[in-house]
Order: sequence, then structure tokens, then C-alpha cells
Amino acid sequence: MGRRARREQAKADRRTQGRGATPPRGGLGTNASAATGESQRNGSWWKPKWITDIYGELRRVTWPTRLEIANLTVVVILVSILLGFVLGGFDLFFSWVVEQTLFR
Repeated sequence: MGRRARREQAKADRRTQGRGATPPRGGLGTNASAATGESQRNGSWWKPKWITDIYGELRRVTWPTRLEIANLTVVVILVSILLGFVLGGFDLFFSWVVEQTLFR
């Protein structure tokens, strides 16, 4: 977990502690609303539960910085160029071999 994610988690913990509630910890725990048969997080017809789950997961993702993206892009481009030269060299070598063996 990165520094930013820990800070966000600490903020969320402080917010929930200020209300006097403990944050839910996943799983199928029992609570008052579950005991009555109601789901704690009901979706509505215009915003189903799975969409809110997706947004929640995307908020927890540790996204790369611009510098990391730039560095990884350069690495991908360099590896692609290197691999192109290697494959081009193999192609030239095998075409030379075929010319020497079949067309002589």
C-alpha cells in the first residue's frame, strides 16, 4: 500500500470514528439491517450496487504518477525497437541462408 493510499485510509478511518461508527470490514457479517432481511447497501434502479462497487474499487486503486507513466512508456518503446532490430536481423539472416541454399 502506497503512502497516498495509507493517508486516504487514515482520513476515512477518522471520518468514521467521528460519527461513532466502526467501518464495515467486508465478508458476510451480521448487523441490524441484515437481521431484518434488508441489505445494507441496496442499489436503486438507476444506480445498481455493482456500479457503486466498481467506483469504490477504482477509488482504492493506486494510480501511477506522470513520471512513472513516462518512464514505462520509454521502456516499452525501447524494448519494441530492440526487438524489431533482433527480428529484422533474424529475417535478413534466414533470407540470406535461403538464397545461398535454394538459389545456387
